[in-house]
Amino acid sequence: MTELDRKLQAQLLAGRRVEGDRLVLADAVLLAALDGSRPLSSGERAALQASPLTTRRLRQLAEARRARAAAPDWRGSAGMLRAADSGAPFEALVTDDGAWRLHVVAGRAILQLDPESSLAPALLRAAQPLRVVDGAGNTVLEGRLDPDGECEGPWPFAEGPARHFQRHGGGFAVEPIGR
Repeated sequence: MTELDRKLQAQLLAGRRVEGDRLVLADAVLLAALDGSRPLSSGERAALQASPLTTRRLRQLAEARRARAAAPDWRGSAGMLRAADSGAPFEALVTDDGAWRLHVVAGRAILQLDPESSLAPALLRAAQPLRVVDGAGNTVLEGRLDPDGECEGPWPFAEGPARHFQRHGGGFAVEPIGR
């Protein structure tokens, strides 16, 4: 069977709709089959082929696994508040590696991944949960990147961002959650 034949067969299996379809195999079983630690039994293979929903879930798990494998061993990025308070409004914080910008606009914290960063392709594919912390370890923002490389949430502190970061170590970090 050629690569094209395999791709067409996979699309046909995943694209079908079956009345009353449900996930028939647990993620743990599918992940074990993907990593080769436990092959599917003949009954499990038959159930997988009969359930397009389960086939689509297997493909999702495989794609997430490939994205994690392709992702650089990124453990986080850090940055500092760059200047003393000049009275000017807070604009943005940038990590030392240039990969991330943190803005606070109208009470919303917005984290942006630079699309030109070497981290961008893998982090966007992996949909890795992220956290932004201030210099004292307080969580500023938590979530996943959207397809545009942004994560947004409410500004969680009573003080404005410039004052808050000055009082809490002057630094911040963007870090993966669960890695």
